[in-house]
Amino acid sequence: MEEAEKILARMRVTKSGFGQKDFQTLYLYFGFHYREGRDRLYFHPRYRELVAQVGRHNKLAKGYAAHAVKLIDRLKELEAEDERKSKGAK
Repeated sequence: MEEAEKILARMRVTKSGFGQKDFQTLYLYFGFHYREGRDRLYFHPRYRELVAQVGRHNKLAKGYAAHAVKLIDRLKELEAEDERKSKGAK
């Protein structure tokens, strides 16, 4: 199992104990890009509505993990929807 998958599985169980490096590993694995700034802004190049702002701290609030889980779940839904549409178009 990839490190990002392990992080995601842990986030599903507990929302605390994650830092900026965990989110970077997670978001990059799932195809997100980011912009540097005071915080790091992650966005998905194909699904522009999928956006997350992550603080530059090593201990982040639980809300960051809860948002990440929702975002990744939504990404998987969108990808599955696109897959169904592409199979139906053939």
